[in-house]
Amino acid sequence: MFNEILLLSLSLNATPDTPVDTTTYKKVDLGEVVVTDYKQNRRNLTTTAMSRVDSRLLQDQQVVSIKELSAVVPNFFMPDYGSRANTPVYIRGIGAKSIGSAVGFYVDGVPHYESSAFDIDLSDIAAIDVLRGPQGTLYGRNAIAGIINVYTHNPLEYQNTRVKVGYGKYNDVTAQMSNYTKLNPHFGFSVAGSYHHNDGMFYNAYLKDKADDIDEGEGRIGLYWKPTDRWHLRLNSTLSYSDQGGYPYAPYNVEKNRLEDINYNRYSLFRRLISSTGFNARYTNDRISFNSQSCFQYIKSHQAIDQDFTIEDKLFVENNYHERMYSQEFTLKSNNDSRYQWITGLFGMTMQVDQFIQNNAFSAGTATPTDNVNPKSSLAFYHQSSYNIWRGLSATAGVRFDYEHSKSDYHREKLNLGTGASSPMLDFHSTANFRQFTPKFTLQYLTTHRFLYYASITRGYKPGGFNESAKEANERSYDPEYSWNYEVGARTVFLNGRLTAEFDIFYIDWRDMQATYTILGQGNLITNAAHANSKGAELAVAYRPLKGLLFNLNYGYTYATYLDYKKSEKQDYTGNRLPMVPNHTLAANGSYTLEPAGWLDRVTISAGMTGLGRIYWADDNVVSQNFYATVNAKVSLTKGIVTWDFWGKNLTDTRYMAYGFKSSKGNYAQKGKPLTFGTSVSVNF
Repeated sequence: MFNEILLLSLSLNATPDTPVDTTTYKKVDLGEVVVTDYKQNRRNLTTTAMSRVDSRLLQDQQVVSIKELSAVVPNFFMPDYGSRANTPVYIRGIGAKSIGSAVGFYVDGVPHYESSAFDIDLSDIAAIDVLRGPQGTLYGRNAIAGIINVYTHNPLEYQNTRVKVGYGKYNDVTAQMSNYTKLNPHFGFSVAGSYHHNDGMFYNAYLKDKADDIDEGEGRIGLYWKPTDRWHLRLNSTLSYSDQGGYPYAPYNVEKNRLEDINYNRYSLFRRLISSTGFNARYTNDRISFNSQSCFQYIKSHQAIDQDFTIEDKLFVENNYHERMYSQEFTLKSNNDSRYQWITGLFGMTMQVDQFIQNNAFSAGTATPTDNVNPKSSLAFYHQSSYNIWRGLSATAGVRFDYEHSKSDYHREKLNLGTGASSPMLDFHSTANFRQFTPKFTLQYLTTHRFLYYASITRGYKPGGFNESAKEANERSYDPEYSWNYEVGARTVFLNGRLTAEFDIFYIDWRDMQATYTILGQGNLITNAAHANSKGAELAVAYRPLKGLLFNLNYGYTYATYLDYKKSEKQDYTGNRLPMVPNHTLAANGSYTLEPAGWLDRVTISAGMTGLGRIYWADDNVVSQNFYATVNAKVSLTKGIVTWDFWGKNLTDTRYMAYGFKSSKGNYAQKGKPLTFGTSVSVNF
């Protein structure tokens, strides 16, 4: 009973009346599915700040991209800008602009280490969990800020066939289909596919065309087999392709405090192919549970960008990226009702990255083709123990040891574009080894009234690496970064489960922070800032006053600063605010479902407001975006198997900067998405 109540209290965004289940997936009313990560299930649950975004919220708020979760989750920010080449994620002020995310990203247990692979299609997603704070004890690599877990449906627990077509402003065309079939109690399969086109929202004045058009498609298959009650086998595979115009950046005039027109002479694009496959085997008996997760991911992308962002033919950069990743994880844990619970695991990974970058300086008549081969391999062992001390008081201690070996074979040439003659500029072959222990300590107390209080101390770690486009010897590599996360919080349940509330306060001490800066014609480079910190608070409230009526409120406050960062003799950013970190994140949304509604079977009306600010875009804190809010709404009408949706985003047409950056040539920014609206029809069999 203790663990079941604890799990319920942690799932604040789930329907309060949903019964707790220990299975991985469960079918409940209105197609809502409760999912639980293997490492965070009831028997090995550790207290951590977690937000659940279920399928209902994704549908009601018309969330189609991971980036649109910004502000929906407290202290969570993913800027929606440019292309999918980079998908920065910031949680509690901790993140990375490029080259190695600070947030772990998993889809059905398959790790996605390259940030360009984060922005996936969210149609027919069962749920998304966002775990805030370092999660290195159980998840390890790139989990210094938190974890995003995405879950798809299991056809053994969820059966449905859906076809959906939609159309919206800017010639936004969507087509989706999915099928989840259980052939017998032991075997099921799933197939899903989607297509999306948009003409683009931003106009390039020089080319007299849209700068951000996109075509993308995705297909998923899944096979699920339970040969016995104790064994569960799952094979999932996803293939996605996107072709988009990107980088609708415009110069930002600091003196006039305004954003100029998009005005560059070469069409910029990003093309990406991703193939991800995961095989999961799970065995459970009355004493232990064993889990094996095997993964393979293949990424191939091509980026071409007019990096001077002017009508003159100065700089044009081409980037070809090729990645192959294999990983294997074995996990063993207790599976009984004793006061002592444990989980232990072994993780191994190999990754091969081949990258070719050519910086074309047309004004000088030269180019710098660069080849960079960066293989990595890592091995990790982790263990975590929990003990119920006395009457709801329990303690958890965990530790992880990580070892990573990284190698860089770097070759840079100077090419004369007129004659074709080339000469070597820079060659280096280097290796690096990184080792680190990351501990975690938690003390928690659960009252008989389902009030949970906890305090935790967690070590965060992210390995160092090599820059992809170094120019000077001191730019070749960067060091690991470290953090200590101190957190206290409470989870409460009132009114027989109809009202839940969560509150957390945190302090993060961040050492050797990996800071990113941009050099036009060269790219993004990482260096280490000496010392930074982040502190703040989070509040999440879910309230269901009446049947069919649900309200959610999420608020986060973060104050993150450089305590010591002297980049050069003339550039001292000590005391400045960290870039890309909103002071506030705010989301308030509600939905009301009436069934039956006259001759209609169901009517659902939903609306939400999200707010972000204040955001500084660069280390110098010169350009910033003040607090702003956008409003979304949706109406769904259901009759029989047909549902007709009407939706709108940014209904107030709020003007804001979605992203900004400072380069060696000045400040640039991108406008946020304007008012959009559309409709769709779906048929469920």
